[in-house]
This record gives sequence, C-alpha cells and structure tokens, in this order.
Amino acid sequence: MRAALYEMTGPASEVFQVREVDKPEPGPGQVRVEVEFSGINPTDVKTRAGRGLMSIDGFQIPHHDGSGVIDAVGAGVDVNRIGERVWVMLAADGNRYGTAAQYCVVNSKLARHLPDSVSLELGATLGVPAVTAAYCLFSDGPIAGESVLISGGAGAVGRAAVQLAKWAGARVFTTVSSESKAQVATEAGADVVVNYTNPDAIDQLKDQGISRIVEVDLAGNLELDVAISQQGMKIVSYAADGGDPVLPRRALMIAGITIEFMLLYNVEANKLWKAVELLELALAEGALTLPPITVLPLDEIVAAHVQIEAASASRVLLTP
Repeated sequence: MRAALYEMTGPASEVFQVREVDKPEPGPGQVRVEVEFSGINPTDVKTRAGRGLMSIDGFQIPHHDGSGVIDAVGAGVDVNRIGERVWVMLAADGNRYGTAAQYCVVNSKLARHLPDSVSLELGATLGVPAVTAAYCLFSDGPIAGESVLISGGAGAVGRAAVQLAKWAGARVFTTVSSESKAQVATEAGADVVVNYTNPDAIDQLKDQGISRIVEVDLAGNLELDVAISQQGMKIVSYAADGGDPVLPRRALMIAGITIEFMLLYNVEANKLWKAVELLELALAEGALTLPPITVLPLDEIVAAHVQIEAASASRVLLTP
C-alpha cells in the first residue's frame, strides 16, 4: 500500500517519505480500515517534529483521525463489521499504522460507526477535536441550562465545542480574534461572540453566569477568565502551546475556580467513552457540521503539515 511515513522526527520537508509498504493485517481485537480521508491535527504535527514522547517502531505512519470502510477484522471481532463506514480516532497512539496511508489498523473500539447521513469528510474531522471538546464539556455531567465560554470558537476544538454545547442545551459564549472567525463561530451556533482584542471584552462577558470555560490558551486568557469568574466556575485546559501560565493563587482561591488539565491520550477511560457516546448522539442528530476543509492528495503531506504549522483556518484532509 502507499503510505506517508517518517523514520525519524524533524521538519516535514526532511523526514517525510511517500512510498510502498506492506499492507498491515489486523491482529486480535483489531480492524483494518481502507482510508478515504486522513485528518491532520496540531498534535500530529508536533509529534512528527519531535515534540512528543513517542518512540518510532521502524517507521511511523502519522495521523490519529480518519474515515473509511472496514475491509478486514482480526480474531474476536464481529465479521459483520466488514463493509462498515467508520470514523477513526487515536489511530497513531502507540501504533505505527496511522491514517496517512491507504489502510490503517486500529483497535476495534477506535473505529467508530459512521451513520449514512454523515459524510466521510466530516468523519475524518471528528477524532481529536470533537472528542476533546466533548470531554471538556461533559466530563462532569450534563450542561443543559448552564452558560459556558468556549475560548477560540473558530478553531477545530472550539468550533466543535460550540456545536456540542448548543446541542446539549447550554447558552454558548465564545471568544475570537477577528471578524472572519466571528462568522465561523456564529454559524456554528454560538449565542454570544466576543472579540477578545476589544477593550470591553471583559465587560461583555462579566456577570453572565458562566460556569465552565473550555480553554485553548490558559496563559494568554487567564486574566480574562478570572475577571469574569463566578463562584465554583471550572476551567478545562486542553492545549499547551505558548508559555506556562503564572497562576494568581489568591485570586483563584477567592473566585473558587477549579482548573482541570486534560490530555486526550491519558484521560480517565470511563469519562472518555462517555464523551464519545455523547458525541455520537449529537452526530446522529445532525448537530455537527463540516468545518472549513482543505483536501490534498497524500503526495502533498509536507505542504499539509506546513499549512497546519501556519495555524490554518481550515482543517486539512489527505486522500490516500
């Protein structure tokens, strides 16, 4: 099969190869997916660049997210899954057969059923962003009737969080940095969109009863988060770009704020699968729509990674 891979970490232009490798066979409890679309996330780019703890087993085919059709199953997996449309999550986590190839092999539970009403393109955008968003929103229980703030509502996680929070019955506030991003967040369903670069951003968000913040940049936004806090508010931080935050300990104590840090690879399993379950309910009910995407052929994986590194406003999908 054709695959994009690297044998060492480093700059995309220096380490990527696109070549033929043996088609993998599914082991016990695994399925093989014929990949239609491979979705790229910042975490894939960082791992390829050497910013993760992953060890390479000979070679690494990257990318956690994808979509396609199961074409083979291993021992212990229902053979009726062959031919099933699926979206794939965490494909490259401890596995050298990620989705940037004609086929990937994953644990059966990581190949999730994709309803006929949902496009394969949308399926390939779900994994990391939508599961992260669902975890940040639902890990403590229902949010119906609450007011939540989604930091960066035009980003991959942020946009999914806006749609999921709206589906779950919350009043959704979000922050953005430009008019174009405001349009993305508004179209995703946000009730209130605030440009955080405006001098009155805090005033627009204060005293709105916000009880939960899904935070993309804790260091950059903590001053705003504390300023708009109410007693018992929770901040869930899911990204680690930029510098480490300096925590204003007393202000946090007075405000009664709880900060939770989450990384998709090591969250509590029961909370993770509850988040996936709720995500799939929302998906089946049509609550999630296709974000802006750029589709490139597998041979252009270097350009695709460069686009993600440049903080592209669209999701990038590869067609193996």
